[in-house]
Amino acid sequence: MSFAKTARFLILAAPLALAVTACGKKDEGTGAPAAAAPIARIAPPAGTNWSEKVTVTPEGGYLLGNPDAPIKLTEFGALSCSHCAEFAEKSFAKLRDDYIASGRVSYELRYFMLNALDVPAVLLATCGAPEATIPLSEQFWGWQHTMFDNLKANEAIFQSAQTQPATQRFATIAKAGGMDEFFAQRGIAAAQGAACLADTAKAEKLVAQTEAATKEYDVSGTPTFLLNGKKVDVNTWEAVEPLLQNAGAR
Repeated sequence: MSFAKTARFLILAAPLALAVTACGKKDEGTGAPAAAAPIARIAPPAGTNWSEKVTVTPEGGYLLGNPDAPIKLTEFGALSCSHCAEFAEKSFAKLRDDYIASGRVSYELRYFMLNALDVPAVLLATCGAPEATIPLSEQFWGWQHTMFDNLKANEAIFQSAQTQPATQRFATIAKAGGMDEFFAQRGIAAAQGAACLADTAKAEKLVAQTEAATKEYDVSGTPTFLLNGKKVDVNTWEAVEPLLQNAGAR
């Protein structure tokens, strides 16, 4: 069975159900509205920094910044997606230090399960404190190519996951990709990570959130972005940043 077919089987295997979507680039048309007036910087509460504040949203996302920011950027992202990794590499430092820190823009990451790799990756990325989740995800995207190299070297281990019960399946995938070691080196202890990887209820919830995003926002690939709750037809930092500025973050 090919790698792609095995990944699809693993995420479709009971009790999970999810169709695999694509990690791909979409058209770059913006359809941008007329530019809004510039928005003044919004000071955080004394002794705090907007770029360090994380809120877990009702949709299961992780919001970095001012929860009441007038400009809200939401990303549907997959940790296995190379285009998401490219966006993270180009955007995150400036997005965090210039836009989010100003209090004018918030960034919410909603995880999207493209395939069987994303479930264990997200289970581990969200295994610690909410404040660590987005930084861990950004680091994972930077490390992503190593995961794919590991999977090629450990294909037999990855393939074996399809015959395992759900409580063991994601730990095997994580081992094949080296995810367990990656997160262990960043504060997710082995026992803690193992418990998170065996959390089938949370895995089902992640799949349900992905299905909801597909239905509600027609998410067909990653990264997909919402700006103030409305889907935009761009998915690169070079195209997203002008939309933030046009909305008043300047």
